[in-house]
Amino acid sequence: MTVPGIISGMDDDASESVCPDPSSSSSSQKDRIIMVANQLPIRAHRKSDNSKNGSQGWTFSWDCNSLLLQMKDGLGDDDVEVIYVGCLKEEIHPNEQDEVSQILLEAFKCVPTFVPPDLFSRYYHGFCKQQLWPLFHYMLPLSPDLGGRFNRSLWQAYVSVNKIFADRIMEVINPEDDFVWIHDYHLMVLPTFLRKRFNRVKLGFFLHSPFPSSEIYKTLPIREELLRAFLNADLIGFHTFDYARHFLSCCSRMLGLTYESKRGYIGVEYYGRTVSIKILPVGIHMGQLESVLSLSETEAKVAELIKQYCDQGKTMLLGVDDMDIFKGISLKLLAMEQLLLQHPECQGKVVLVQIALPARGRGKDVKEVQEETNSTVKRINETFGKPGYDPVVLIDEPLKFYDRIAYYVVAECCLVTAVRDGMNLIPYEYIISRQGNERLNKVLRLEPSMPKKSMLVVSEFIGCSPSLSGAIRVNPWNIDAVADAMECALAMAEPEKQLRHEKHYKYVSTHHVGYWAHSFLQDLERTCQEHVRRRCWDIGFGLSFRVVALDPNFRKLSMEHIVSAYKRTTSRAILLDYDGTLMPQASIDKSPSSKSLDILNSLCRDKTNMVFIVSAKSRKILTGWFSPCEKLGIAAEHGYFLRLTGDEEWETCVQAADCGWKQIAEPVMKQYMETTDGSYIEDKETALVWCYEDADPDFGSCQAKELLDHLESVLANEPVTVKSGQKFVEVKPQGVSKGLVAQRLLFTMQERGMLPDFVLCIGDDRSDEDMFEVIISSVSGPLIDPRAEVFACTVGKKPSKAKYYLDDAAEICRLMQGLASVSDQMLS
Repeated sequence: MTVPGIISGMDDDASESVCPDPSSSSSSQKDRIIMVANQLPIRAHRKSDNSKNGSQGWTFSWDCNSLLLQMKDGLGDDDVEVIYVGCLKEEIHPNEQDEVSQILLEAFKCVPTFVPPDLFSRYYHGFCKQQLWPLFHYMLPLSPDLGGRFNRSLWQAYVSVNKIFADRIMEVINPEDDFVWIHDYHLMVLPTFLRKRFNRVKLGFFLHSPFPSSEIYKTLPIREELLRAFLNADLIGFHTFDYARHFLSCCSRMLGLTYESKRGYIGVEYYGRTVSIKILPVGIHMGQLESVLSLSETEAKVAELIKQYCDQGKTMLLGVDDMDIFKGISLKLLAMEQLLLQHPECQGKVVLVQIALPARGRGKDVKEVQEETNSTVKRINETFGKPGYDPVVLIDEPLKFYDRIAYYVVAECCLVTAVRDGMNLIPYEYIISRQGNERLNKVLRLEPSMPKKSMLVVSEFIGCSPSLSGAIRVNPWNIDAVADAMECALAMAEPEKQLRHEKHYKYVSTHHVGYWAHSFLQDLERTCQEHVRRRCWDIGFGLSFRVVALDPNFRKLSMEHIVSAYKRTTSRAILLDYDGTLMPQASIDKSPSSKSLDILNSLCRDKTNMVFIVSAKSRKILTGWFSPCEKLGIAAEHGYFLRLTGDEEWETCVQAADCGWKQIAEPVMKQYMETTDGSYIEDKETALVWCYEDADPDFGSCQAKELLDHLESVLANEPVTVKSGQKFVEVKPQGVSKGLVAQRLLFTMQERGMLPDFVLCIGDDRSDEDMFEVIISSVSGPLIDPRAEVFACTVGKKPSKAKYYLDDAAEICRLMQGLASVSDQMLS
């Protein structure tokens, strides 16, 4: 795969490793997985036909070094059938594409994606390599010379290629049964195209590059489109917790989403769907590496290197990196120079072999890295070299894989000092190579029972660093620290080296590529179990598209349905939340419009109606706002205070509470308000609320959890409840809820001889769920007519106890206006 920092660029010689034949698996397997990546795990070679017409064709073979193929081999033929979708490295003429597609599908179960060369160049070398890849590796395009400025036409090319991939997947997918697993940043908007075609598609996505912090990511002009595309997958995988944390922070800051951990699984609630987050670094293919270690060519190369270095009294340090700007090759060379300066005894004895693999991108930055590397190597060798000794050996020509493995076997220490890298499997390959085998033991002149040893110096900024706890971790920018780490690795006691190697080998040999793939697919299957039980709706256009997945009984409230029920009923109870229901949440002026007051008055004039506004606001504010509506019932502060009509006295739904607890809670809340910029306190008659909707979301959420614990501790003996909600922490008397208002209204109607045969209850947030619960549970009781029409309705498509929804406050206003018109007609 052309993925930075996952699998190093390997040689194209198929003879160098043992390659499985995944096409031999039977098609009767239970699970079928469609693996989608930028490149197919296929090598294509043009052949010449000796027939008279001189036409040419193609020969195809597996690319054993592809991660996709290694995953299939790791999963095993008996468990799954795998179909691959991706591009070929070679350009196929349009006249040959149908024939090539047929051959690849029949012989290799591969579906090639053909992209016109110009479009592919703009998509891959343009958007992927010049814009996404640098930004995901923390490189901001502050000037035209530093990375690529955002280019709308390159972005359009990226979207177009992702759509071509979607079209190819459509040709082979069985959407009810197949799992789709998409790999890496080349195809980040593909989940949106697939989810748009099949709402219940079982879709996993794994990002093999770093995911940058929100401060870096939010500079992307298409930041929300990419986040929403990610969230159209069911399971999103990252190599490290850091990358996942950055992604979740971006979802919080840019989309206002929250996440929580349930039974060890992290999930993001997104329009009724739970998008799971998977944190697991990829592993290596143990079988392939061990087979290369057993090759006679590897053995011969090891013997040659021992003669060249060990027999000459030299200790080899090894670096293996792509020749790109993020691998930190020049910093490593400067650290080697520092080591030789500070420790003259190393001169003539320590050699750094730097293998420079071809860069996957192309451009000015690659040439600059090459020039800087060559000049630094030349300077160090001129300064410290002598006849028969070059302190730095730069190998910048293609190496066979077994040659590289031989260098791993001989090297005393491996240095991976990238300044930023997604995963980087070089340290894993080194550890397995140092474990060796019996034949290599003989070449190395080691006793079979002798414990193996290896030393690693790794950058803190690479994905494999957290899993290598025995490595010496360094900041690659600190030249002195890297030089000290190199000296420490050389001078460390043998038993310590052996213990570190043993620890690493145990981890790497068990967390291989098969374990990684199995674990990801198990989680994908678990995440998708709920698909068949959910009903789906499409919302949004273009890349803002998303799917709402909800209970099958949850549906939109039809105007015709409710008006019809309203007309034929004679005793009606209407309960309306205010903020976010009658009044849009985003409004700055929260007071009701004259139109809203007219609607409420029309409903209240109808003697068969009892209408209630239920709000968290104080009774003083609500009295001022709704004074023109004399027959309107009002419940303030979540129902603590209640008034049936404008000319009646306020009553309380629960026993009047002593608010002495405020003297304890208020100083605590003030302390948090002063230390949390953007937060404020709302002081009501019976409640205190700390709001942080304008604060930094991460810091506000952290402070809210701390405040909740603090208040629960200091108010443990007080008759109050401490609750957290959407951007607030509230302290209120025990037993107060909007559900009490619904009960009080139904009891009042019963006392007046009115048995409701029509109940409408509308709300938008968690506090309104108490009303819905009371209304729904009362249907089978004595407070509501057994044949009553009951409409519990929430605002927006989201999980709720309500059975109906309306999209927004504007729709609710139109609904209430329709009901008011019916009442006016009946009265006239």
